[in-house]
Amino acid sequence: MIPLRPLSLGEILDGAVSVLRRHWRTVLGVSIAVAVVTQVCEVILQRLVVPQPPGIDSSASPSEALDQLADTLQSTLITTLLTLGITLIGTLFTTAVLTVVVSRSVLGRDVTFLDAWHEARPRLLQLLGLTLLLPLISAALVAVALVPVLVTGSDAGLAVSVLLTFVALAVAVWLMVRFSLASPALMLERQGIITSMRRSVKLVRGAWWRTFGILLLAGLMAAVVSAVIAVPFGVVATLADGGSGLSSALSGETPHFGWAYTVISGIGSVVASALTLPFSAGVTVLLYVDRRIRREALDLELARAAGITGYDSPHPGPGPVGG
Repeated sequence: MIPLRPLSLGEILDGAVSVLRRHWRTVLGVSIAVAVVTQVCEVILQRLVVPQPPGIDSSASPSEALDQLADTLQSTLITTLLTLGITLIGTLFTTAVLTVVVSRSVLGRDVTFLDAWHEARPRLLQLLGLTLLLPLISAALVAVALVPVLVTGSDAGLAVSVLLTFVALAVAVWLMVRFSLASPALMLERQGIITSMRRSVKLVRGAWWRTFGILLLAGLMAAVVSAVIAVPFGVVATLADGGSGLSSALSGETPHFGWAYTVISGIGSVVASALTLPFSAGVTVLLYVDRRIRREALDLELARAAGITGYDSPHPGPGPVGG
């Protein structure tokens, strides 16, 4: 799937796509199944469980308008948190299984869904803890930045909080890149959460900007693919819905889309997720492999595991994929 040497940017991106092509049955089977279940749960929550946000009355008094806005924000926040929770679980399951698939693809080995699930299942709880811990760290940094304005309530406190928020966001990005390889380290080396985070810091050390650039480019590519898929589905969904939701949104009212719009746009989301999730997971795992090749001569161990005879490399200190 990849050359057994330090990888270039193009080889990492091409390797992620090659995994999707070579193991498309397993990869798409996992990603489509998870995307369908996730989308169905989101639709049920949004349409049947969580109450629809109240409309904004343009003729309401200022106090009534504030109350209506607060109710709308509360409903939107509940829906968003529930949706993020469902998406987190789906992404967690997909990442765990696809990490195993990509790691086996590096060795040129086929892997079925049951094989990948059997290997990934014992690590799911720890992966969940890691997945929750990383955004909590970012949220804590931003929360600390808001302390001055919350304590003082003055314009000076607001100015300090705005400045600290920018600093907190920069620190959060810096930390998230340093911890970006913790997930494959946890899955493939079978280490704990904190140990995996330390492994990620060690692997990223000296290559922060390269790691950041590759992850940013992969994220932008995934976003473009999602948009290209979502736009035509969104247009078809709007036409099938009769344009009522769009017209209400343009008139300043709370948009209410029908079931036709929800189903068709949901299909678009499933297709987009089925293609972008494997690509993103593949890039992360191959970036992890690349860093281990550069720092620990993992290519020697990969060559032995793949049964390549006479392979030699100038890199010292090999270590196996699994730890």
